[in-house]
Amino acid sequence: MEIIIKNIRKEFKDKLAVDNFNATLNSGIYGLLGTNGAGKTTLMRILADVSNPSSGDILVNGESKSKLGDKYRDLIGYVPQNIGFYKNFTAEKFLYYVAALKGIDKKIEKSKVDELLKFVNLEKDRKRKIGKFSGGMKQRLGIAQALLNDPKILILDEPTAGLDPNERIRFKNLISQLSKDKIVILSTHIVSDIEFIANEILVMKEGKLVEKSSLEDILDIVRGKVYTLSVNEGDLENVQNKFKISSMMRTNNGICARVVGDNKPDIKEFKYIEEEPNLEDVFLYYFNESVRV
Repeated sequence: MEIIIKNIRKEFKDKLAVDNFNATLNSGIYGLLGTNGAGKTTLMRILADVSNPSSGDILVNGESKSKLGDKYRDLIGYVPQNIGFYKNFTAEKFLYYVAALKGIDKKIEKSKVDELLKFVNLEKDRKRKIGKFSGGMKQRLGIAQALLNDPKILILDEPTAGLDPNERIRFKNLISQLSKDKIVILSTHIVSDIEFIANEILVMKEGKLVEKSSLEDILDIVRGKVYTLSVNEGDLENVQNKFKISSMMRTNNGICARVVGDNKPDIKEFKYIEEEPNLEDVFLYYFNESVRV
């Protein structure tokens, strides 16, 4: 399967949220990386057919999503940033409810619900009310509802926001299992969510696609631009003026700073070691702000 995102543009009264976004996606996991306000959620809502673009089109195997209509929606599984749950529903009842809304065949409804509760590790909690679920359990239930129609395109908008580290690991493992025959699009501003599971990374900034590459290729962009500097307290302001600092650690001998910059440090000013880049460095390079891990 192939999706072509063609010249997608979305304007609101006071903002251009998505600016002529173009990309071609095939089976695999795509990490959509950008800061809050970059336009990620707006783009995801357009892909999920929740919102219409101001201009442009989405093509699936060459056919426009507007012409496909219900057939397009049948291909989609969507986990929005904030999932609306009925707190008094049990996990099982909620999935039956969503199955009815999606028109799932009654003959396979029960087996599908059973299969998905087991897949997201909620089988033992099927009779428990959602209002008593943790954030991670709700996210896993959100994945289950998105998979009820066996979608070929899975859209996940900031899926790990608010989860503890264990739940985030469990969630990423679930996503990795799903990617074999699906197009999975995962938007996030949390770098570690996609660093080891995405086949390709799309960097979105101010509504525009500024980079689309494999992890290795995108790391090459900042290779040779990442250093660890050993500096004195008095040199810190000078370093901050010349480089983007991703991390700092104070030691007995001064300050050890990991920096990203186009200009190589002056060896007369600072002792430095060139470092292997990671996705956090890429994020800092493009967005010039602190990263989250």
